[in-house]
Amino acid sequence: MAVIRREEKRGTPQLSTSSLPDIIFMLLFFFMAVTTMKEVTYKVRIAPPTATELQKLENKSLVRYIYVGEPMRDYRTQYGSATRIQLNDQFADVNEIETYITNERSAMKEEDQNIMTVSIKADKDTKMGIITDIKQALRRAYALRINYQASARQSF
Repeated sequence: MAVIRREEKRGTPQLSTSSLPDIIFMLLFFFMAVTTMKEVTYKVRIAPPTATELQKLENKSLVRYIYVGEPMRDYRTQYGSATRIQLNDQFADVNEIETYITNERSAMKEEDQNIMTVSIKADKDTKMGIITDIKQALRRAYALRINYQASARQSF
């Protein structure tokens, strides 16, 4: 028969840390997979207009952005407060848009070049004349797929 010892006090067992590195690496890989990097530093203020009907972009890797608005406070002393165009991380003029689109298109795969979309992220107070000039430059560059960014209207 088995002998039962009641006199010995058992301590709490130690916590096993052998699976801790596996858990840490799983968390690391998860955050690496779901985190997106910021692509562009905004140099213009953009408060998008509201819209009633919105459509989500399918393939964002085929979208190139043009930002239009007043320069941020840090850049107003250098560029003034007039509406400016931003391509990637630098200010540009309307006549530079064609070169920008050509360079961006040439950096893409050949089968994706025809389905490239240009998204205009413009401030809601931007004059329509600037948007028309941008559209004319895009037309000259044969970038005919244009998207306008807007925010959803809040319905109560």
